[in-house]
Amino acid sequence: MSEGGSRRPGRPADEGRPIVNTHIHIPPNFSAFESAEDAVETAAAEGVRVLGTSNFHDTRIYARFADAARAASILPLFGVEFISVLDDLPDAGTRVNDPGNPGRMYVCGKGIDPFTAPAPDVASLMAQARTADANRMRTMVALVRARFAEAGLDTGLTPENIAAEVAEQSEVAGDWVVLQERHVAMAFQEAIFLAAAPGRRRDLLARVLGKPFVGSLDDPIGVQDGIRSGLMKAGGPAFVPESPVSFRDAIRVILGLGGIPCYPTLADGASPICPWEEPPEELVERLQASGIFVAELIPGRNRPEIVDAYVAAFRASGIIVMAGTEHNTRARIPLEPRCVDGSLPSPAAQAAFWEATCVVAAHQHLRATGEPGYVDGDGRLNPGFPDGASRVRWFAEMGAELIDAASRVAAR
Repeated sequence: MSEGGSRRPGRPADEGRPIVNTHIHIPPNFSAFESAEDAVETAAAEGVRVLGTSNFHDTRIYARFADAARAASILPLFGVEFISVLDDLPDAGTRVNDPGNPGRMYVCGKGIDPFTAPAPDVASLMAQARTADANRMRTMVALVRARFAEAGLDTGLTPENIAAEVAEQSEVAGDWVVLQERHVAMAFQEAIFLAAAPGRRRDLLARVLGKPFVGSLDDPIGVQDGIRSGLMKAGGPAFVPESPVSFRDAIRVILGLGGIPCYPTLADGASPICPWEEPPEELVERLQASGIFVAELIPGRNRPEIVDAYVAAFRASGIIVMAGTEHNTRARIPLEPRCVDGSLPSPAAQAAFWEATCVVAAHQHLRATGEPGYVDGDGRLNPGFPDGASRVRWFAEMGAELIDAASRVAAR
């Protein structure tokens, strides 16, 4: 591909930036939304023009998400997320972007093609990761149920009936559901609220947790968080270690799905910042050495000045950076990414997020139509440009054109 390519670039990527969000989870993943359609309807009401998913394990809901998004004049971006393990760290105790699990790295794939069957080796790796997570959750449910029974409440909950409830609420087939810790915590919270009168709940929770529950019993989300943190996290009686895929296998799956490997940056979402992520300039070097050329922030975890510091380091190195909100709790926060203090990211950060969103939109479109994207199937940057800035500019301009076209669909 030459810099000009076979397409005339659209308007510059720094004009007329709409609201974009490249990282949410939609049901049947644990989510703030009731369904894929609910996520899209909310985005449309809030003026979002690009909405990106980042689900774990199963992407079959993406067809519904895509249909709803396009009908709402929203450009959908498709992604996946994995928990991986870095085997080549000098110190196995190094915290990367999961402060509670040293050596583990969350890694995302952006701009995948979820509608083309993956190669057998990629499908096999995906199945292995799914099976490992399913086995982990089966053990965890049994441990939490035993803890509740010891406290005097036999919930009767099993992975099967929890998953069936998730599937019914999300209006999906049961085999689309891969349980997550938050699914389990919510199921047991609902069991408490159903079986125990309000005056008995605090005492019951104290027996379950082995310590007083100090939160509000009028806050279901707070009770769920108390169950999850008190029982399921490291050191808790129902903790079961994750079974992450290797980093190399996670990257292999992402590339096999046609996507771009992306590093989700925690930054000051952890206190102190994880050693692998600081200073920002050294994080950049580590990412480039790992073959990762795209990063992402969830600004709602970060102070504005930290967002600016990481964005500046990423862009100075040629790494593009986008932003999302996750929406992986039941809290219905706005879809426009904001910093932890509620402020909008700086104009420079917003410009970087828009630019990267446009690049991924172009990559997703090109790969889905059989053309070279921003990276190839081996993770190598597209070589048809004189330099990195030209590459980013060309893809960003194409992506801006695609976003414009999507926004005009409903008007025709």
